[in-house]
Amino acid sequence: MSAEKVSITLNGKTSELPVLVGTENEYAINIDKLREETGFVTLDFGYKNTGATTSKITFLDGEEGILRYRGYDISDLAEKSNFTEVAYLLLYGELPTAAQLADFNQKLKDASDVPAETGAILKAMPKGTHPMAQLAAVTVALSGVFGDGAKLSEENIINILAKFPVLVAMVIRNSQGLDFIPNDKNADYVSNFLQMTFGKPASAVLVDAMDKLLILHADHEQNCSTSTVRIVGSSNANIYASISAGISALWGPLHGGANQAVLEQLEAIEKDGGDTAKFVAMAKDKNSGFRLMGFGHRVYKNFDPRARIIKKSCDEVLNDLGVKDKKLTIATELEQAALHDEYFVTRKLYPNVDFYSGIIYKAMEFPTDTFTTLFALGRLPGWVAQWKEMKENKEPIGRPRQIYTGATLRPYVAVSER
Repeated sequence: MSAEKVSITLNGKTSELPVLVGTENEYAINIDKLREETGFVTLDFGYKNTGATTSKITFLDGEEGILRYRGYDISDLAEKSNFTEVAYLLLYGELPTAAQLADFNQKLKDASDVPAETGAILKAMPKGTHPMAQLAAVTVALSGVFGDGAKLSEENIINILAKFPVLVAMVIRNSQGLDFIPNDKNADYVSNFLQMTFGKPASAVLVDAMDKLLILHADHEQNCSTSTVRIVGSSNANIYASISAGISALWGPLHGGANQAVLEQLEAIEKDGGDTAKFVAMAKDKNSGFRLMGFGHRVYKNFDPRARIIKKSCDEVLNDLGVKDKKLTIATELEQAALHDEYFVTRKLYPNVDFYSGIIYKAMEFPTDTFTTLFALGRLPGWVAQWKEMKENKEPIGRPRQIYTGATLRPYVAVSER
């Protein structure tokens, strides 16, 4: 932190605003006292230039293509770690010892059974209910069993982490009209999830790819869903309601639904005849209004560091499964165009993590409309870590300001006189 200050004078009133410097040399002006001292607020649509909190969890530099969890580079974690170890890191700030990790994994297994009513809740939902709506519903329903969910406790943290993969697997099967598969407490976190989803053990290649995808999605700084979890939690809502709110925020196609949008576009290209050159040309024509999904990123102005990692897993999965699908051929052709065509290269419109994750999920035969639930499964430890940090910091309830632009005071006119 720095002792520097910025002075701002508005309507004759001056406010001295502290300048803060993060550990990675990110600068911020603290405007906590601005309204109190000057009567002014700031306006920042979408909060693109507004920091709502300080955090020790994730560092992201979109210009340089950097993503780190608790100081560890995402490539090191994806290559050398596993999902539950990364979850522990996000939650507690340090990588666990062997004994700590074994204890953490055992606690997750012991707490993984979901309430008996969960299946009935899912089956009672209207046919065709989107999987994300189902997941949000059964997640918040956990608060009916664990009534003290607003309390920052080990029990609440373990409960949501342990039960969530079971809930996601049940939602995926329910969406297909399939029977539920029993939870296997002898299997590891990711293997058990895949077995509960598909009803059979997954190969080591698929488990490894799923593990990496979950790690890559585990946290991403103050994005839409994470900020939602923190602001809902700031009202002292319980952890299950806060995570359910994050699920709903993630649902949108501008956020977690991006990999679903990638597959839907591949399906549309296939239906049109599969001529990728035609669609690449349309993407390069600014007057066409067409945009290729899964290329470029609103945060990363260079290559998405997660995409570099998962591209290798994508190739391994396709080879392992021996999948022959026209959509995957189309995806490969689009990838090559983006990596080598001057138009895409100069604009840094490289394939992002959503592009490759969508291809992997399709090859593994996850239904397209369930892709976002997989994103939620990966993002869960980040959400919980952010909720935990917010509680530990005793942050105030979130309450953004606005600039009113509506009608000024006017008299009421009786309906008979209008």
